[in-house]
Amino acid sequence: MLTAMEQRFEAANPGVDVQWVDMGSQEVLDRIRSERANPQADVWFGAPGPLFERAAQQGLLDAYSPAWATAVSGESDPQGRYHGIYYTPEVIAYNSAAVDSASAPRDWSDLLDPRWKGKVIIRDPIASGTMRTIFGMIIERSLKQTGDTAQGFAWLRRLDGQTREYVLNPTMLYQKLARREGLVTVWDMPDIELLRSRSEYPVAYRFPTSGTPMVVDGIALVRGAPHPDLAKKFIDFVGGAAALSLAAREFYRLPVRSDFPADSLPPVLRRARREIRPEPMDWQLLQERGAEWMRYWDEHVRGQG
Repeated sequence: MLTAMEQRFEAANPGVDVQWVDMGSQEVLDRIRSERANPQADVWFGAPGPLFERAAQQGLLDAYSPAWATAVSGESDPQGRYHGIYYTPEVIAYNSAAVDSASAPRDWSDLLDPRWKGKVIIRDPIASGTMRTIFGMIIERSLKQTGDTAQGFAWLRRLDGQTREYVLNPTMLYQKLARREGLVTVWDMPDIELLRSRSEYPVAYRFPTSGTPMVVDGIALVRGAPHPDLAKKFIDFVGGAAALSLAAREFYRLPVRSDFPADSLPPVLRRARREIRPEPMDWQLLQERGAEWMRYWDEHVRGQG
């Protein structure tokens, strides 16, 4: 998708060279923070809302409100420091050549079934906003049910006991899943759907029956951007109707814009809208305590299941 966006923006703006640095969203935040005194990036494109909120509070983002901002006002910073672009549902995925649909996990709790011991493979959550959201959901559920995080961390410790490996990046995750080094994983729907449609990898997925976190992926102008005018122009472009249609049709991205016509969505996204049961997430709490929870997980849960 980044390549497609680059090509179209450069075609519309001769002489402009868009250059991507692609990494996990937590790694992006860390890098922008480290470059605060001498910013190298113009635009931050793609990360869960809580990470953008943390960056905004740390003074790493500049306010900018594109023309389409009013259509995403419910999923953006009131001060215009970041804006929602896509909803990204989190799903349970599996190797469809090794696991038939009838026996595949239907909900998060099914991952703890003894049949999946040593067969779960997970993207390392320390660098991944997607995994931080899923783990954060488990801990939030614990707080709502018991008033404490202990139950949530106990659940994650059991999941750790089921997990064969924490892999460094999504590409390794897909390859290992295809090679049956793991049969089940948790990840985001657009990436899994894209893998299904554009590769020979045997992969399928389910929307968890008890609730699916709907991550809002955003975009923001980096404070002190070397090319602020072009950065604003790129933000205008990404949230425009043509780029959203491209992202939905070719890359299964579900637009946040409330005025985007449903009949312009491909069938798979229309099905997602019908079938997903959104998980009620306290995004502010996740933003405030997510880093603390992940430190605790890394020190007291990883490898101890």
